[in-house]
Amino acid sequence: METSAAIEELRNEIQQLTLNLPREKNLDGTPLYQYQGFWTLSEFIPAIISFQRHFQAEDGDIILTSIPKSGTTWLKALAFTIANRTRFPLQNSPLLTTPPHQLVPFLELDLYWKNQSPNLEDNPKPRILATHLPYASLPNSILNSGCRIVYVARNPLDQFISRWKFLSSWREQNMILVSIEEAFEKTCNGVQFYGPVWEHVLGYWKASQENPEKVLFLKYEDMQENIISNIKNLANFLGCAFSQVEETQGVIKEISKICSFDNLKNLEVNKNGKYLLRFGNEAFFRKGTVGDWRNYLTSSMSDRMEKILEEKLCGSGLSFKK
Repeated sequence: METSAAIEELRNEIQQLTLNLPREKNLDGTPLYQYQGFWTLSEFIPAIISFQRHFQAEDGDIILTSIPKSGTTWLKALAFTIANRTRFPLQNSPLLTTPPHQLVPFLELDLYWKNQSPNLEDNPKPRILATHLPYASLPNSILNSGCRIVYVARNPLDQFISRWKFLSSWREQNMILVSIEEAFEKTCNGVQFYGPVWEHVLGYWKASQENPEKVLFLKYEDMQENIISNIKNLANFLGCAFSQVEETQGVIKEISKICSFDNLKNLEVNKNGKYLLRFGNEAFFRKGTVGDWRNYLTSSMSDRMEKILEEKLCGSGLSFKK
């Protein structure tokens, strides 16, 4: 455990650090700081630093990654259920009584935010943990260990709308969001929580191409189109492939149903309560569809984003379905 003196020293370090960091306004007017090339809130910087300095990855760890509002909750439910299917019978899955974000906690937004030296030694194995950090900012212990990283990406247009609606759903009484046009302008300029989005996805995409045994890159749209194939792919990557008997018994299809958006959204545990004392659990289950951006953005706005992505992702081999 860190001493109070060490904690106070870190606080002073953060205070000096934020004075010199680039600063922009978030969608609700709160300040965003550009730290290590991505945008975040000042309250999370101490947790990010503690996570980077002190987290010790184990070879069996599973690290789930994404930029916010890209299918993170769905990925958590799938990875937890697949990896723990021999430990928990599907009919008694913890997902039925516990929100995905509690079963698979965020490292810098939850564990290290609550405690700069959380005890993770007693977590059930395999440890399944999550982060929104860009690939370049991951702790060395994650990059250099035998743990596996799973990233889920989503069309940035849908990701933008999901983020906008999410903020609209939980905003506090005195919070005033900017217009959707201004929010979109900020996003196109790269100013968003953990953004720019193109740098975030590109970092993990390149890592998955260079080291496919270490990093699995999933696309939200592909998962929507063929969830069975993606569940099998995910299980193979995690080292817990489905047996022929399991396939014959319909285990894969059952997991897809348990982890489906409609099932998770309609569970009482996800209709009530709050996550980290601020987000209503229901806020994480809005529509779960592909192409909802068409109901909010003009064609000129979508064309602008697509041109930006075409330029930023040029030559990478990465693209998103419209």
